[in-house]
Amino acid sequence: MNPIRHLAVSVVAAAPAERVFELMTDWPRHRDWMFLTDAEVVHGDGHGPGSHLAAFTGLGGLGFLDTMEITHWDPPHEVRVRHLGRVVRGHGAFRVVPEGPERCRITWEERLELPLGVLGEIGWVFARPVAVALLTWSLNRLAHLAAHPCP
Repeated sequence: MNPIRHLAVSVVAAAPAERVFELMTDWPRHRDWMFLTDAEVVHGDGHGPGSHLAAFTGLGGLGFLDTMEITHWDPPHEVRVRHLGRVVRGHGAFRVVPEGPERCRITWEERLELPLGVLGEIGWVFARPVAVALLTWSLNRLAHLAAHPCP
């Protein structure tokens, strides 16, 4: 069995939880806030358990595909997924916790199965800080977009 590694980042948004959750789960808009990632619904409506998503992270054809299944849907608070891909496997969650009518905390959590045994463990030492920085950057971008919606 591959080792499991936990990763979680949180930011505060000056926006209602409902607006954040709606933007966060508008899968085609992920490119607007998630670092170099395009996402699409490939099965179901994208808004409930059993729906499948595909997210490509990269530039041009260089990158990786993250396929996932929504396993839990609780708007405007939480969506959980199971990563099914060759590169990314494990479980992820987005959580939105209201901290007032116009403020909420957004958390992105991953429990990832590392591939390649010892090589995966060594790689994680270098990949983890980069992943934390990119997830934090992405959540800050989401918070900004939710706080400043387009008219």
